[in-house]
Amino acid sequence: MRPATSADSGSRPPRKRTDLQTIRTLLPFLWPADALELRVRVVIAVAFLMAAKVANVAVPLFYKEAVDALTGEGSALVAVPLFMLIAYAVGRVLAQAFGELRDAVFAKVAQRAIRQAALATFRHLHRLSLRFHLDRRTGQISRAIERGTDGIEFLLNFMLFNVVPTLFEVLLVCGILWALFGPWYAFVTFICIAGYVAWTLAVTEWRIKFRRAMNESDNAAHTKAIDSLLNFETVKYFGNEGHEARRFDTALAAYETAAIRSKVSLSLLNIGQGVIVAIGLVVLMVMAARGVVAGTMTVGDFVLVNSYLIQLFLPLNFLGFVYREIKRSLIDMEHMFGLLDETAEVEDRRDAPALRPSAGDVVFDRVSFAYDRRRTVLDSVSFTVSPGRTLAIVGPSGAGKSTISRLLYRFYDPSEGAIRIDGQDIRDVTQASLRAAIGIVPQDTVLFNDTILYNIAYGRPDASHGEIERAAQLARIHDFIATLPDGYDTVVGERGLKLSGGEKQRVAIARTILKDPAILVFDEATSALDTHTEKEIQGSLREVSAGRTTLVIAHRLSTVVEADEIIVLDQGRIVERGRHAQLLAAAGRYADMWQRQQAAAEAEEILEHAASPSRGSAAAE
Repeated sequence: MRPATSADSGSRPPRKRTDLQTIRTLLPFLWPADALELRVRVVIAVAFLMAAKVANVAVPLFYKEAVDALTGEGSALVAVPLFMLIAYAVGRVLAQAFGELRDAVFAKVAQRAIRQAALATFRHLHRLSLRFHLDRRTGQISRAIERGTDGIEFLLNFMLFNVVPTLFEVLLVCGILWALFGPWYAFVTFICIAGYVAWTLAVTEWRIKFRRAMNESDNAAHTKAIDSLLNFETVKYFGNEGHEARRFDTALAAYETAAIRSKVSLSLLNIGQGVIVAIGLVVLMVMAARGVVAGTMTVGDFVLVNSYLIQLFLPLNFLGFVYREIKRSLIDMEHMFGLLDETAEVEDRRDAPALRPSAGDVVFDRVSFAYDRRRTVLDSVSFTVSPGRTLAIVGPSGAGKSTISRLLYRFYDPSEGAIRIDGQDIRDVTQASLRAAIGIVPQDTVLFNDTILYNIAYGRPDASHGEIERAAQLARIHDFIATLPDGYDTVVGERGLKLSGGEKQRVAIARTILKDPAILVFDEATSALDTHTEKEIQGSLREVSAGRTTLVIAHRLSTVVEADEIIVLDQGRIVERGRHAQLLAAAGRYADMWQRQQAAAEAEEILEHAASPSRGSAAAE
């Protein structure tokens, strides 16, 4: 039996979304159910939008009346044309004013939608399984969120306030032309606009593949750059600056090719749009000119037709850009909302209660687990960690030791068996309450690029400064912090690289102390440290774990000799268990590992002693 979620679920490509699905995902952010003010703002903004378009369509009518009055017999700047000219000016001002009021009212709606969409995506990423985050590319995800939020802003502003009102204006103008000059004027205008839109849609759809290629290449370049910079020291160790530059340039070259194709195809699109606009203008102006010559139309009518055509074609020319950008925005949003389609491998059950920790009793009951169906990592593992006692888990690399801590934290669910804390199956309680009851000091401590104070306080963000200092003292790092020029305000750098391994471990211990959990997990917390630092930190760990239920995962057996019970894992199974002395007396797997590690330690000590006289002679010379 395997977990309900596929073992390779975290690495599957996200399903493709249609544009309609992407827009439907966005709509709840635009029309939030629990925000009446924002809904009212949307309605008011739409009202201003309609008012702006009505004022915009009325402007050429005032202009026509003024022209007709001025081109009649004995024309002069008299009361009627003056009134029309004033009305023309007022109409233009109102059209602009209503547009600005629309933008001002809608600004809060747009920015709140962007904020909520980004927050929803960020929260969902934290709900996803560890498997997803092990497979992810951080650069691509950050880029997808960044471009997705930009896409939302563009889509909200331009689709709602450009595409829809432009179509509304087209219908108004066609209706006015039909009413004033007959159906042929409305028909030619509509056909010209339809041809323009059809050409724009067809060519833009064809160009989408170039935009996708640009996004993919940009993602690849961004990811390679971040990955290379995060591993700056490794690059330097192997002198691979040139190699990294070539990898980055390969991605940039792919982006360059896609960008050139996108630009060339854009020129083709613009030329076609220009031809369609020119044909429409010529046909309608010829029709209007013939009407003036025939006496069925006035000069003002000729000017009116020209004004309407220019008034329509200007936003339509912009509509080409808007449509292209809307498609780009939809692609960018597709990537961001695609993250929301990722399903969490581990979910809280409906109405799951919080864990009720008491003594801190931990039980693994015939637990089996596999990351991949083809290879079992844990096979029917059972043990109990009694309250206030320490259990150590040892074994060779790949035996499944760290998997136990991941299952305890419920980063994964076991495929068989159960894990219980104080008699409660951890699958039946909320993940938040479970993790609040457990503190861990991992082998590879990763710190935030912030101050030491922030990193220690991360164990309990609402802790006072005095509580933070007390935790640092217990972790035996307070004295070191006091020697720093900026003290607790010292910034530790990316991933804590400004601190040594031992200093980072002590910060990790301090924030775990501050968390004050009922259960402690030390996951090879000292295996990467030198012997002297390890002994110092071991003292801190013993002090921290006193009276708490403690699970120690270790490679160095010298760190677990005082454990109340030691279990030996090999290929996912418990092959031995007992106290240190009992296991040595059994002369089995544990005893063999102990002898080999002791021999290695003795050899290292001999080499150190052998090197000491050489250094002394060299100094004397």
